[in-house]
Amino acid sequence: MMKMLDIKIWFLSLVVMLGTLSVSASTAGDDTPTVKKERNFIRKGNKLYNDKRYAEAEVEYRKALQVAPQSSIAQFNLATALMRQGSATASQDSKDNPMNEAQALLENLVKTSPSRDLRGKASYDLGNIAYAQQKWQEAIDCYKNALRCNPNDDHARENLRLAQLKKQQQDKQNKDNKNNKNNQDKNKDQNQDQQDKNKDQKDQNKDQQDQDQNKQDKKNQDQQNQQPQNQQNGQPKQQNGMSQQNVEQVLKAMQDQERATQQRINARQAQQQRNERARTNRKW
Repeated sequence: MMKMLDIKIWFLSLVVMLGTLSVSASTAGDDTPTVKKERNFIRKGNKLYNDKRYAEAEVEYRKALQVAPQSSIAQFNLATALMRQGSATASQDSKDNPMNEAQALLENLVKTSPSRDLRGKASYDLGNIAYAQQKWQEAIDCYKNALRCNPNDDHARENLRLAQLKKQQQDKQNKDNKNNKNNQDKNKDQNQDQQDKNKDQKDQNKDQQDQDQNKQDKKNQDQQNQQPQNQQNGQPKQQNGMSQQNVEQVLKAMQDQERATQQRINARQAQQQRNERARTNRKW
């Protein structure tokens, strides 16, 4: 729908320009040779323009400007022919785009033309160029200026309304994009905060595990230090393969056995002494 409206904008602009300029050129009151030459070149240019021979019309309008450099009509018609040959959406830095020269001519007319009507039409076409380039605020300003020059210009009023709608859509889109970006940045910050929080929690868990391990190691070391010196590797130290308790039991048994042996020896010696005394005392 908007593409069709854009085409309508250009069509109306060019029809109005051409009709006005043809009349202006043909009704000039000055009959000096310079003005006659200017008028003849403009008439030829207009005829070629009507035949859609825009490049040839451009040549005639330039001839008119050669004999009358200040001719507002010749400048305006030349801008019109250039607009037909150029593209408003092409790069503005391109030297080969006729639209750039057309725009410069129209801007000069808005500033210098003594004709209020011509200034209004130049503003109108500048608004169309800005509209095609999607420079909505610039288009709005140009259409408003066209209406100041000619409040009855319904085409400028309609195009102004379209440009304002486009500007509203652009502002809304920019606002939505900004909100989306802010939401994305907010979500990104929240995700980063959660990642940082998870990392901190992981570090805290690791620190706690290290502390618990250190406590357990210290507890094991303290328990090992509290064991008897005759224990090694968690087992009681043995002598000749026996524990200390077994050694003591064996020693006690040996002592008891030695004591019993000594008692038997003493009893045997006492018996021998008695026998010996008995032999000595026997009478033969």
